[in-house]
Amino acid sequence: MAAFDYKTALNDVPHRPGVYQFWDAEGVLIYIGKAKDLRNRVGSYFNSDNQLNGKTRVLVSKIRKITFTIVDTEIDAWLLENSLIKRHQPRYNIMLKDDKTYPWIIIKKEPFPRVFWTRKMVKDGSTYFGPYASVGMMHTILDLIKETYPLRTCNLPLTIPNIEADKFKVCLEYQIGNCKGPCQKYQSLEDYEKNIEEIKEILNGKIGNVIRDVKQIIKNAVADLNFETAHQYQKKLLVLEKYQSKSTVVNSSITNVDVVSIASDERYAFVNYLKIMNGSIIQTQTIEIKKRLDETDEELLSIAITEFRTKFNSTSKEIIVPFELSITDPGLKFTVPKLGEKKSLLELSQKNVLFFKREKLNQYEKVNPDLRTERILTQMQKDLRLTQLPSHIECFDNSNFQGKYPVSAIVVFRDAKPSKKDYRHFNVKTVEGPNDFATMEEAVYRRYKRMLEEEQPLPQLIIIDGGKGQLSSAMTSLKKLGIENRVTVIGIAKRLEELYYPGDSFPLYLDKKSETLKVIQQLRDEAHRFGITFHRKKRDQGTLKTELENISGIGKTTADKLLRHFKSVKRIREATEDELATIVNKTQLKTLIEYFNQHA
Repeated sequence: MAAFDYKTALNDVPHRPGVYQFWDAEGVLIYIGKAKDLRNRVGSYFNSDNQLNGKTRVLVSKIRKITFTIVDTEIDAWLLENSLIKRHQPRYNIMLKDDKTYPWIIIKKEPFPRVFWTRKMVKDGSTYFGPYASVGMMHTILDLIKETYPLRTCNLPLTIPNIEADKFKVCLEYQIGNCKGPCQKYQSLEDYEKNIEEIKEILNGKIGNVIRDVKQIIKNAVADLNFETAHQYQKKLLVLEKYQSKSTVVNSSITNVDVVSIASDERYAFVNYLKIMNGSIIQTQTIEIKKRLDETDEELLSIAITEFRTKFNSTSKEIIVPFELSITDPGLKFTVPKLGEKKSLLELSQKNVLFFKREKLNQYEKVNPDLRTERILTQMQKDLRLTQLPSHIECFDNSNFQGKYPVSAIVVFRDAKPSKKDYRHFNVKTVEGPNDFATMEEAVYRRYKRMLEEEQPLPQLIIIDGGKGQLSSAMTSLKKLGIENRVTVIGIAKRLEELYYPGDSFPLYLDKKSETLKVIQQLRDEAHRFGITFHRKKRDQGTLKTELENISGIGKTTADKLLRHFKSVKRIREATEDELATIVNKTQLKTLIEYFNQHA
C-alpha cells in the first residue's frame, strides 16, 4: 500500500479554526478532531511521531485522506466536533457511555395544561424541563408541585366552548381536593395559568421568586382579614420552604451557572455536571468516557461540556471548571474558583465524580481482577517515577538479637501480590556483631549474584527496609555486580514512611491513603514478618542448644535429638524418665535429671 503523502495534503489545510476528519484506505471516517489552527494541529500528527503514544501511531498509519470544515470561532469548532462525533462515532474517537433515556417534566400545550413526566420529547409546542439524570429528584419535584398546586390529571379536551356547554362533570380528584374543577368552571383559566407560571419558575430553579410572591399573598390576605386564603397559602409556603432548604447548596446570588469536574485514569474518564439556578442544583449527571487515544483531561472535559450543555439545554454564560481551558469565546466565561461559594460548588462536583469513578472501577475490577492489578502498577510507576511497570518487586529486611543470630529476609511481589514460593532467608556469613549495613550489603550481593549466574530476570523495583544507610549499603553491592542502573532501588524509613532514592538527600512523601504506599507498606511488613519468624526460630534454637550443650556429658548431637523430639527445653524438663530414655542412654539420662533438679 502506497504511503500517504501528508505534506501535499497539508498544503490545502488552512491556518483557521475548524474541524478535521481522517479517513482510511476504505473511505471510512476513523477520527474527528477540532483545532484552533487546523494546519498546525493536523501537522502535529505527522511531525512528532516519536512523541505519540502507540494508539495514536496506529491511527496515523491508517490515514489516507484528510478533510476539514472551517468555522468562524473556536467555540463553533467545539460544537461541530461534538455533533459530528455523535453522528458518525469514528473508531478512534472517545466513546461516551450514556445509553440511558432520561425523563423530562412536561407542561402540555393545551387548555388548562397538565404537568407530568415522560421519556419521549414530541415537538408539539409543549414545554419540557430536564432531562433528569436523577429520577428520584424528578419525582420529588413532581410531588412538590402536586402538593402545592391542585392540577387536573384527566385528558379531557377542556376548551372554553366545551366547558361552557357543560359537557363534563367533576371526578373523584375534585372530591378529594387534588383538582379545583376547571371542567365545571370551579377554577378560572386565569387562576390555573397563574399556577402554571409559578410551576415554571420552580422548574427553572427560581423557587425564591415563588416564595416571595406567596408571602406577599399571605400578607395581603391577612390585611384583608381573609384568614382562610392566608391559611391555604401558608401551607403552600411551608411546602416550598421545606423543598428549598433541601435543594439550596450555595448562596442564591449564584444563578445560571454550569459546574463540571473530571477524574480519569489510563483507560477511562468520568465527568460530573451540575446545573445551578439561584443557588439550587436543578440538574446533575455523571458520565463515563472510554478513552481511545491518549486524550488529555482538557480535551475530554471540552467534549463533555458540549454534551451536557446540549442535553440539558443550558444557556449559562459561566462554567465553573477545575483547571484552565484553552477555549476562547466572548459569550462564555470559564471560572477556576480559588475560594468562596463557587469553590464549594466545584468541590461538591469533584466529590461526586470521584465517588462515581470509585464505584465504576470497583465494578470493573470485580469482573476482571487484572484491571485492578494494572491500575495499581500503573499508579506505582507514576508515583515512584519508574521507567517500567513494577510487576516484579523485591523487599529486604534484617533482624538480629543483641548482635547475635543476624539474618536477612527477602520477599517477592509479582503483579502487586505476594509470591511466597520466591521468598528467601539468608544466614549472614561475613558479619560479626550488630552491623545492619554490612548485613544488608551481604544479602543484596548474594541475592543478585545468584540471579545473574542463573540468568534470572531482575526485578523492576527493589525496596530496602531502612533509611539512607541501608540504602547506600545495598547500592554498594549492586555497583559491585554492575547492575545499579538496571533496577530502581528505594529505601523506606519506618518513622514517617519516608522514601529515599540513591543520591537524593530529600525524601519522597506519598499520600498516606495512596495505593502505592499501601503496597510498599505491605511489602515492608511482609518482609519483617518473614524475617522475624526465621530469626526467632534460629535464636531459640541457638539459645536452647547452648544451654543443653553446657551440660557435661550432653554433646551437640544429643542436644539436637532432644530438641527435634521435644521442641523446647521446657518440654524436656517436663518429660518423664521413660520418655527421655527413648532419646538418651542411661548415663545421659542421669546427667539430665541431676541438672534439671539443680536448676529447677
